[in-house]
Amino acid sequence: MTGTARHGTRHGSTPRDTGTADAPPARLRRAARGTVVVVAELARRLWRHAWPSTTGRRNRTYLRERLVALPLLAVVAFGALGWAYADVRDDSAYLRSRLAPALVGLANARASLFIAHGEAVANLDGTGAVELVGLSQRYRTRVARATQSLNQVARSGALTVAEEQELRVVSALVVDYTERIGRARSNARDAVLRDAELSYARSMLCSTPVAAADRQERYPPCRPVTGAGATSIVDRVAGLERELRGRLADRAAWGPGVLAAAMVAGVALVLLAAGLWRTTVFLRHRFRIRLSLPLAVAALPLLAVPLLTADALLAQHAQSRTVPLAHSLAARTSPRTETIAEERPFDGPDPRAVEVLEARIDDTLSDGRLAFLDGVAPFVLPAGSAGAVLVGGALHAYRREYLVVARPGAVT
Repeated sequence: MTGTARHGTRHGSTPRDTGTADAPPARLRRAARGTVVVVAELARRLWRHAWPSTTGRRNRTYLRERLVALPLLAVVAFGALGWAYADVRDDSAYLRSRLAPALVGLANARASLFIAHGEAVANLDGTGAVELVGLSQRYRTRVARATQSLNQVARSGALTVAEEQELRVVSALVVDYTERIGRARSNARDAVLRDAELSYARSMLCSTPVAAADRQERYPPCRPVTGAGATSIVDRVAGLERELRGRLADRAAWGPGVLAAAMVAGVALVLLAAGLWRTTVFLRHRFRIRLSLPLAVAALPLLAVPLLTADALLAQHAQSRTVPLAHSLAARTSPRTETIAEERPFDGPDPRAVEVLEARIDDTLSDGRLAFLDGVAPFVLPAGSAGAVLVGGALHAYRREYLVVARPGAVT
C-alpha cells in the first residue's frame, strides 16, 4: 500500500510539474500575441495618418489629419537625419583633427628615439670624436623631434585623463633616457661604465633584452610587452597606440544609434514626400490649387537629402579606410625606414614612412566628403522644422478659409 501511494504520488506530481514548466512559455506566447496586436494597431493608425484615403473624406477632416501628420513627419525625419549626419561628420572631423595626429605623433616619437639611440651608440664607439664634438646633430635633432611629437600628442585632445598621465610618464622617461646617454658620453673613455649606461638607457627604451649578436645592429629589434612588465618607453607608447587605434576603429564603424536614426529618417522621409505629394494632388482636385507655394517651399529641403546621404556614405567609407593605415603606423613603420627616407630623399617616398602614411590618412579623410557641405549639419533640423511650420500654417489657413471652387458641389 505504501508502494502504491508512493507510485501514485510520483505519477500525480508529473502533470503538475509539466504544467508549471509549460506555464511561462504560454504566458510568453500570450504576451507576444498581445504585443503584435498593439504594434499592428499602432502601425495601422500611423499609416492612416501618414497615408489617408481621399475617397469619401471631408475636406476639413483630411486637412486636419494632414495638419498633424506632415509637420510631425518633417520634424522626425529631419531630426533623425540631422543627428545621424552630424554624428558621421563629427567622427570624420575627430579622426582628422585629433586621433590621426596623435597616432602620427606617437609613431614619430617612437621612431625618433630609436634613431637617436642608434646614433648615440655609433658616436660613442668613436671615443675621440665624442670627446671633441659631442654627440651628432642627428641625435640631438631626433631627441628634439621625439619631445616635440610627444608634446603635440598631449595637445591633440585625443587622450583621456589616464592616457595623459601615461604620456607624462613617457615624457619623464625620455628625459631620464637622455640623461643616461649624457652619462655614457661623460664616461666615454671607460668602456665598462659607458656600456653599462648604454645598456640601462636601452632598457629604458625597450623592455626586450638585447642579445650579444644584436649589438652589431644599428636598430636592434624591440617587441613591446603588455601587462605589469610594460614599463619601458616603447611599451607605454605601444599601449597608447593600441588605445587610440581601438578608439579610431570604434569611430570608423557604423554605430547602432546612427543605423537606427538612419532607418527612422528613411521611413519618415518617404512618408513625408508621399504625404506632400498626395496633399498637393488633393488640393488640386478639391480646391483647384495648381501649386501650393508653402508646400513647394517646404518640400525644398528634401532635395538636399540625396546630397547629405552621399556625403555621409563617403565620409563613412573614408573612415573605414583609415583603420588599416592607422595599423600601419604602429606595425609597419620602423627607424630603419625613417633613416633611409632621410638619407635618400631622391629615392621616392616609402609607403611605410610616417610622413607618407600621415599624408595618406589626411588625404583619405579630406577627400571622403563633399567640401561644399561643410557646416551644413547644424542646419538640417532647423530646415525641417521650418518646413513643418510652413506646412502646418498653410494647411491651417486652407482649412479655415475653405476656398470656394468653381464647380458647384465639389466642396463638401
